[in-house]
Amino acid sequence: MRKTLPIAAVLFSASALAADPASAPEISKQPDLSKLQAALEDEKPDSIAPSAIPGLYEVVIGGQVLYLSQDGRFAIQGDILDLGSQANLTDRRRGELRGKAIQAVGEDNMVVFGPEGPVKNTITVFTDIDCGYCRKMHGQMAEYNKEGIKIRYLWFPREGIGSEAYQKAVSVWCAQDRREAMTKAKRGESIETKTCDNPVKAQYELGQKLGVRGTPSMILETGEMLPGYVPPTQLAQLLAEQRDRKTKPAAKP
Repeated sequence: MRKTLPIAAVLFSASALAADPASAPEISKQPDLSKLQAALEDEKPDSIAPSAIPGLYEVVIGGQVLYLSQDGRFAIQGDILDLGSQANLTDRRRGELRGKAIQAVGEDNMVVFGPEGPVKNTITVFTDIDCGYCRKMHGQMAEYNKEGIKIRYLWFPREGIGSEAYQKAVSVWCAQDRREAMTKAKRGESIETKTCDNPVKAQYELGQKLGVRGTPSMILETGEMLPGYVPPTQLAQLLAEQRDRKTKPAAKP
């Protein structure tokens, strides 16, 4: 699992840095990463780019977004809000990162339940075989599909690698009919224990990297993460509202 920054050692208050915007230095070079990498035991950033605030860099490490001063002395864990547009720029960036990570997995490495008719929305769900709300959600699969929602499962056995739920996930993946095995396992029925090359460990680690803390955790097409169970009709309504906001013309100043 990726390390979280030792906040007591490196966290600096965002308000202190933002108190005097005029004092923020102009970005002319890459930041000094030596202190950050020492704090992270030399773990390398995935990307470094100027942030919306002059003098502050966005640093992505293992799915986490943080901000670093140019001299590398101060790191900030928190969100940047654009008070003009009311947008949470950090949350938007996290969504972009989740979306790219999910796309890189590919449907061939998921257990997919799609509607017979047109697909209106695709939801990727980190799931655990033995999770009560995961089972409730799967028991309503026909209702989700009726709403035009395609459900794509990724594995997140909450008790970790080697647990009973982990072994069940491997058996489902290695079954001849994964969808049938998934449905049986979610009903609490016994399935044949099998082993094969499987993505369960990699997907569990991906979930940790993306900030999954419980199941079910849904990743929407926007990259937004919805933790917990959402009933079919409510989820369809939420997704429809998102589509409306996306297609609504921007208000003229």
